[in-house]
Amino acid sequence: QVQLVESGGGSVQAGGSLRLSCAASSYTYSNYYMGWFRQAPGKEREGVASIARDGAGDVRTSYADAVKGRFTISKDNAKNTLYLQMNSLKPEDTAMYYCAAQVPPPDLYPSRREYLYNTWGRGTQVTVSS
Repeated sequence: QVQLVESGGGSVQAGGSLRLSCAASSYTYSNYYMGWFRQAPGKEREGVASIARDGAGDVRTSYADAVKGRFTISKDNAKNTLYLQMNSLKPEDTAMYYCAAQVPPPDLYPSRREYLYNTWGRGTQVTVSS
Protein backbone atom coordinates (compact mmCIF):
# COMPACT_ATOMS: atom_id res chain seq x y z
CA GLN A 1 0.00 0.00 0.00
CA VAL A 2 1.36 3.41 -1.00
CA GLN A 3 2.09 5.78 1.85
CA LEU A 4 2.90 9.48 1.51
CA VAL A 5 4.99 11.36 4.05
CA GLU A 6 5.50 15.11 3.77
CA SER A 7 8.42 17.09 5.14
CA GLY A 8 10.09 20.46 4.72
CA GLY A 9 7.52 22.71 6.33
CA GLY A 10 8.47 25.41 8.79
CA SER A 11 8.35 29.09 9.62
CA VAL A 12 9.69 31.71 7.24
CA GLN A 13 9.40 35.44 6.71
CA ALA A 14 7.51 36.90 3.80
CA GLY A 15 9.58 36.79 0.64
CA GLY A 16 11.40 33.68 1.74
CA SER A 17 11.46 30.18 0.26
CA LEU A 18 10.74 26.63 1.35
CA ARG A 19 10.86 23.30 -0.44
CA LEU A 20 8.35 20.67 0.57
CA SER A 21 9.03 16.99 -0.05
CA CYS A 22 6.67 14.05 -0.21
CA ALA A 23 8.20 10.59 -0.01
CA ALA A 24 6.06 7.91 -1.62
CA SER A 25 6.78 4.48 -0.22
CA SER A 26 5.77 1.31 -2.09
CA TYR A 27 5.06 3.37 -5.23
CA THR A 28 5.97 1.09 -8.13
CA TYR A 29 4.51 2.99 -11.10
CA SER A 30 6.64 4.97 -13.56
CA ASN A 31 3.63 7.14 -14.37
CA TYR A 32 2.15 9.33 -11.68
CA TYR A 33 -0.77 11.59 -10.83
CA MET A 34 0.04 13.67 -7.76
CA GLY A 35 -0.66 17.01 -6.22
CA TRP A 36 -0.19 19.43 -3.36
CA PHE A 37 -3.13 20.80 -1.41
CA ARG A 38 -3.31 23.22 1.50
CA GLN A 39 -5.75 24.13 4.23
CA ALA A 40 -5.59 27.33 6.22
CA PRO A 41 -7.38 27.67 9.58
CA GLY A 42 -11.09 28.20 9.06
CA LYS A 43 -10.88 27.59 5.32
CA GLU A 44 -11.57 24.67 3.03
CA ARG A 45 -8.73 22.64 1.59
CA GLU A 46 -7.66 23.86 -1.83
CA GLY A 47 -5.52 22.48 -4.60
CA VAL A 48 -2.20 24.26 -5.06
CA ALA A 49 -0.42 22.35 -7.81
CA SER A 50 -0.64 19.02 -9.58
CA ILE A 51 1.56 16.96 -11.86
CA ALA A 52 0.97 13.97 -14.08
CA ARG A 53 3.16 11.73 -16.22
CA ASP A 54 1.34 9.70 -18.85
CA GLY A 55 2.16 6.51 -20.69
CA ALA A 56 4.09 8.40 -23.37
CA GLY A 57 6.34 9.92 -20.72
CA ASP A 58 4.93 13.42 -21.09
CA VAL A 59 4.78 15.43 -17.88
CA ARG A 60 2.15 18.11 -17.37
CA THR A 61 1.57 20.47 -14.48
CA SER A 62 -1.26 22.64 -13.25
CA TYR A 63 -1.16 25.52 -10.76
CA ALA A 64 -3.65 27.57 -8.83
CA ASP A 65 -3.66 31.22 -9.91
CA ALA A 66 -2.59 32.29 -6.42
CA VAL A 67 0.75 30.47 -6.73
CA LYS A 68 1.57 30.67 -10.44
CA GLY A 69 5.05 31.99 -10.99
CA ARG A 70 6.02 31.43 -7.35
CA PHE A 71 5.58 27.67 -6.77
CA THR A 72 7.01 24.80 -8.80
CA ILE A 73 5.91 21.18 -8.54
CA SER A 74 8.21 18.38 -9.63
CA LYS A 75 8.83 14.67 -9.09
CA ASP A 76 12.03 12.69 -8.90
CA ASN A 77 11.09 9.17 -9.99
CA ALA A 78 14.44 7.72 -8.92
CA LYS A 79 13.81 8.93 -5.38
CA ASN A 80 10.04 8.40 -5.49
CA THR A 81 9.66 11.89 -4.11
CA LEU A 82 7.35 14.75 -5.01
CA TYR A 83 8.50 18.32 -4.40
CA LEU A 84 6.95 21.74 -4.09
CA GLN A 85 9.41 24.61 -4.38
CA MET A 86 7.81 27.70 -2.88
CA ASN A 87 9.39 31.09 -3.52
CA SER A 88 8.31 34.65 -2.70
CA LEU A 89 6.16 33.34 0.10
CA LYS A 90 3.33 35.48 1.42
CA PRO A 91 1.48 35.41 4.77
CA GLU A 92 -1.58 34.12 2.92
CA ASP A 93 0.41 30.99 2.01
CA THR A 94 0.27 29.97 5.67
CA ALA A 95 -1.47 26.59 5.85
CA MET A 96 -1.10 22.87 6.38
CA TYR A 97 0.19 21.43 3.13
CA TYR A 98 -0.82 17.94 2.02
CA CYS A 99 0.59 15.64 -0.63
CA ALA A 100 -1.86 13.47 -2.56
CA ALA A 101 -1.75 10.81 -5.24
CA GLN A 102 -4.14 8.79 -7.34
CA VAL A 103 -3.09 5.14 -7.22
CA PRO A 104 -2.93 3.60 -9.75
CA PRO A 105 -2.25 6.76 -11.80
CA PRO A 106 -4.92 7.58 -14.42
CA ASP A 107 -4.10 8.88 -17.87
CA LEU A 108 -5.62 12.30 -17.26
CA TYR A 109 -4.58 15.93 -17.39
CA PRO A 110 -3.42 16.96 -13.89
CA SER A 111 -6.23 18.34 -11.79
CA ARG A 112 -6.43 20.03 -8.42
CA ARG A 113 -9.81 18.52 -7.60
CA GLU A 114 -9.68 16.52 -4.39
CA TYR A 115 -12.01 13.73 -5.48
CA LEU A 116 -9.48 12.60 -8.08
CA TYR A 117 -7.01 11.59 -5.39
CA ASN A 118 -7.29 8.48 -3.23
CA THR A 119 -4.06 8.55 -1.23
CA TRP A 120 -3.10 11.34 1.16
CA GLY A 121 -0.28 12.26 3.49
CA ARG A 122 -0.73 13.74 6.95
CA GLY A 123 0.55 17.18 6.08
CA THR A 124 3.34 19.58 6.95
CA GLN A 125 2.79 23.05 8.40
CA VAL A 126 3.97 26.17 6.60
CA THR A 127 3.86 29.50 8.44
CA VAL A 128 4.78 32.77 6.74
CA SER A 129 5.16 35.86 8.88
CA SER A 130 5.00 39.43 7.62
